[in-house]
Amino acid sequence: MKQEIRLLAPCGILGYGYPRESFLNGMAMKPDAIVVDAGSTDAGPHKLGAGVAIVSRQACKKDLELMITEGARAGIPVIVGSAGGSGGRVHVEWTMRIVREILTEHGLEAMRTAVIWGDIPREIVAERLKEGKVTPLGNAVKPLTEERLAETNGVVAQMGHEPVVEALKAGYQLIICGRAYDPAPFAAVAIWQGLPAAYGYHAGKILECAALCAVPGTTKDCMLGTITPDGFRITPLSAARKCTSLSVAAHTFYEKDHPYILHGPGTVLDLENCRFTEMGDGSVWVTGSRISSTDPYCIKLEGARRAAYRTFVIAGARDPLFIRSIEEIERLAEEQVRAYYREIPEEDYQIHFINYGINGVMGELEPSHELPHEAGIVFEVLAKEQELADAVCATLRSTLLHYGYEGRKSTAGNLAFPFAPSDISFGPVYEFSVYHLMEVKDGCELFPIEDMTMAEGREDHEAV
Repeated sequence: MKQEIRLLAPCGILGYGYPRESFLNGMAMKPDAIVVDAGSTDAGPHKLGAGVAIVSRQACKKDLELMITEGARAGIPVIVGSAGGSGGRVHVEWTMRIVREILTEHGLEAMRTAVIWGDIPREIVAERLKEGKVTPLGNAVKPLTEERLAETNGVVAQMGHEPVVEALKAGYQLIICGRAYDPAPFAAVAIWQGLPAAYGYHAGKILECAALCAVPGTTKDCMLGTITPDGFRITPLSAARKCTSLSVAAHTFYEKDHPYILHGPGTVLDLENCRFTEMGDGSVWVTGSRISSTDPYCIKLEGARRAAYRTFVIAGARDPLFIRSIEEIERLAEEQVRAYYREIPEEDYQIHFINYGINGVMGELEPSHELPHEAGIVFEVLAKEQELADAVCATLRSTLLHYGYEGRKSTAGNLAFPFAPSDISFGPVYEFSVYHLMEVKDGCELFPIEDMTMAEGREDHEAV
């Protein structure tokens, strides 16, 4: 067992970018691994449903190139979690094409490379569903049915640390993970080296967002995590940032539905008794993290289906009479549109308004009733087909533009459009059709490891 390991976290999401200087500062501290999270569901189900990446190919390659080449030079593992953003097969394959390009360009074809797939066959989900081993993740999630499962483009699951540990034990230098629980690849390195899982997971929870726990906070700068049997230390790698006990403790509360309990694949992290101590050099020392195993072992499933097509308009309004009655005007304009398209079933399309400057962010929870002198308006139409969304949105836009509200003196000009054309056809809209927990035998059961090493003469890819 090592008494100390160091993890270099380049950025909050692969492709967000990071300063070369900060990264090299981290490499000078001789880290034991470079670990980066590449995914998130923060932006909703679209990336998973559409099979597209969160970041551009150019940004992903720029970030990966320095990580892979420096990791190879130092002889340390490089681990990517949730490759391509959502971690499905299409996202992992997109990432692997970039990886192969980098390895070829730098003569690193012999670098031992593995993919840990996170795709879960629908047949297995359907089987576990019949066995009562699939449950919604929260009260707002609809129960999973065979019909919704069949409409889902594909299902991924968040892997825990176990398959990553197996890949490290097998000697892989470059590990590309499908969908992974964000802290898991960080925790895996600690567990592989015999250090406490609690500190590995808690440090991973902070490091997966890189310098967001620093002051000033950002996801676009590097951090170093030092893990020992007695605690862990978070250190900025730029002189422009420092960590405080408050900034690191605050990030511990980030993205959680409970102040100090954090559920993961097969684990529960308890942070109630943590202490955050400033070390005087811009770093913070953390102790008191605890972890326990769950029985049964559950993994989080994610899947998306196409729900509609969207067309939307962005506009502005400045007439105080219009702004004062905006919700009533929008309601009456919608009534006119629906009356015009009375031959179309109302359930075939939806109309939504978002009034920024009034209640566009808080909605009905907005505490202020003071009206602004100008407002930004977004209205959208969601429909079964793009052509229908376009048609209804165009009618709605022209109706709202010329609607004759009480007190108006002009005959036009209700809305100001910043773009031409004003109507934007967005395309398919996706929703989470699978957002559930599923019981599994253990953390490795459904996450196969495949050898992707490019060494000369290798034509087959062996399962590990």
